[in-house]
Amino acid sequence: MADNNLVRNPVVPSTILSKDEDDAEVDATKFKQAIGSLMYLTITRPDLMFEVSLISRFMTNPKESHWAATKRLLRYLKGTIEHGIFYKTEGRKTSLISYTDNNYAGDLDDRRSTSGSVFMMGFGAVSQASKKQLVVSLSTTEAEYIAAALCAYQCIWLRRILEQLGAEEKEETIILCDNSSTIQLSRNLVFYGRSKHIAVRFHFLRDLVNDEVVRLSFCCSEEQVADIMTKPLKLEQFEKLRSMLGVMKVTESVKHTGITKD
Repeated sequence: MADNNLVRNPVVPSTILSKDEDDAEVDATKFKQAIGSLMYLTITRPDLMFEVSLISRFMTNPKESHWAATKRLLRYLKGTIEHGIFYKTEGRKTSLISYTDNNYAGDLDDRRSTSGSVFMMGFGAVSQASKKQLVVSLSTTEAEYIAAALCAYQCIWLRRILEQLGAEEKEETIILCDNSSTIQLSRNLVFYGRSKHIAVRFHFLRDLVNDEVVRLSFCCSEEQVADIMTKPLKLEQFEKLRSMLGVMKVTESVKHTGITKD
């Protein structure tokens, strides 16, 4: 890896990975060790979350294509080794705010959707997730609604943590979503005929909205930070959303603080 060329994005936008690849198998132990280390890194590098989640699906029987995707991720990491999350105390975003998104039927093996969520405080990510849904959704609205419900579960946990730390959230937490139908469904039963098959546990979201614990608000797709957690993106959009996560180079964060390096 020392002599490999560096890359600016962790995955090629057109990349399609499947369990049914025809190429040769690779050392599963080495593959699992690499994935384990990368999973640990996602704590402070949310820009790695989707790619790590994607390649971790193939740990039971990794192929050459899966290992190639892993090596590309390592090349990206080497080129951005000085990057990290930068938090700011000034401004209006010191309260908890979240983003939720979904890649509908994005998994070629079982056509399940991928949910993504990001929680921000101080202009930086404090919690993020990229996870394949456990059920096959019949529409984009259903998939987005499930993603929003999973985001709300995490929101409750984070609000309780903040309360224990003496930083209780007094207002409802905003969940930004780019699907208008999902927002309407969270507020009333206008789509009851098309949504009654959704598991009851996901309608917990509607209770949280009625209790003014969370509120779904519309966010345009170009500003949807959680999009980086659901699918491969073109370089320009990836770098934009990475910056919105608060991930930047150390020298750039120093400029923001006005601190002069010795």
